[in-house]
Amino acid sequence: MDVCEVIKSRLGELGLDQKGLAAAAEVTESYISQLLTRKKLPPAPNRTDIYEKMGKYLRLTSGNLAKLAHAQRMQKLRKGLEEPPAPMFAEVRELVLSKCLPDKRQQFREVFEKQPFGELESLITQKLLELVKRVARRELENKKWLHEVARLSKRNYKQLRVKILEFLDTDVFNLSREDCDSFFGPLIESWDIDLSTFSMEIVLNKRLAPGQPRKFEFTQQQPDDLSDEQPGLTEFLADVSLSGNASQGEIEFLRNLRFKEKQPTPLYYYRALQNLRDPLHFR
Repeated sequence: MDVCEVIKSRLGELGLDQKGLAAAAEVTESYISQLLTRKKLPPAPNRTDIYEKMGKYLRLTSGNLAKLAHAQRMQKLRKGLEEPPAPMFAEVRELVLSKCLPDKRQQFREVFEKQPFGELESLITQKLLELVKRVARRELENKKWLHEVARLSKRNYKQLRVKILEFLDTDVFNLSREDCDSFFGPLIESWDIDLSTFSMEIVLNKRLAPGQPRKFEFTQQQPDDLSDEQPGLTEFLADVSLSGNASQGEIEFLRNLRFKEKQPTPLYYYRALQNLRDPLHFR
């Protein structure tokens, strides 16, 4: 039984409707309808609060819907239903370039156009996406922040809640112009990158994300003690449906990935493995 079946069953048992469920989850009725008809994949449990809100409304045990959603997403991956990565839309590139420092914009435009969605464009866009996602995830429960972003992106509160849930589940290959208009545009003031060191600085909108500019540096370091294996990697390796065809070299690469604060899930390692195999990322 998947998330859709459980939700529809509980709505029937309790005599509740989708409108009430949407209100409880603080999303639109349209989004709930698309989830229940499987037109949209349930969002990743670790990126949203929607399952706890729906679970309370449906009087379900805490964490029940999140576990079902995780299993449903993993099943889709196992069946290979994910579409292969595709280059970004040209409109996305234009918005990314529009946030570059004016005196360097033409330089980066020439680089991007010579190698569409090459290493540099991919790196810059990925770092922008990671930072904007981090801010959006942190502010998901901040109604004042949500209302302000909704106003700037010309949406209402519930529409923006839905958009954030979808945005947190996207990746650099599936960014849309709508994602950029809703989040990149309002949150990012500017970015710059030093091509000699690949040190990158991103300045955020101080009204929506106060603080100093964010800096990212890429340096070569010796790996830390590898004996302390990440729990997510252990689970990934134990699940043969995810890691069964991984070579020893690929597994060693995944083991060398280090994280200071976050604890990646098995799904992270599965996607990292697919990215490693994708020739688009390498010469």
